[in-house]
Amino acid sequence: MSGAGAPSLELDGRGLRVTIVAASWHTVVMDGLVAGAERALAEAGVHDVRLVRVPGSFELPVAAARVARGGVDAVVALGVIIRGGTPHFDYVCSAATTGLTDVAVRSGVPVGFGVLTCDDEAQALDRSGLPGAREDKGAEAAQAAVATALALRGV
Repeated sequence: MSGAGAPSLELDGRGLRVTIVAASWHTVVMDGLVAGAERALAEAGVHDVRLVRVPGSFELPVAAARVARGGVDAVVALGVIIRGGTPHFDYVCSAATTGLTDVAVRSGVPVGFGVLTCDDEAQALDRSGLPGAREDKGAEAAQAAVATALALRGV
């Protein structure tokens, strides 16, 4: 199971501005990811949180790029891509991953990567943070974004 060996983070994100950029496909899973991110940000003391919804994971990089130019301290990118019977899955996964990495590197704004790339809906649900799920990737992405923003404060 992924998540083994994950760090335990004690985060004080008071004063940080964070925007969650979330895809809209797979509503149930996305609702769980967004709720997990919002919960983790609240637990870290981040109260200046904005949510921007886009159609799908392919659109996450352009939205994250615009948000990163707006003076935020971190972005949390959330999406779900489920494998189908065509190469579309590979293209969208690659575009989202490369695009979000490019946003973080070019802007210097941390981007928490919460894009699920799953073989089926059951895998996505198991990572959604919903009741009964084994993992909460929305919360993990938010924690990573805040931890990185805090680490970069003194750099």
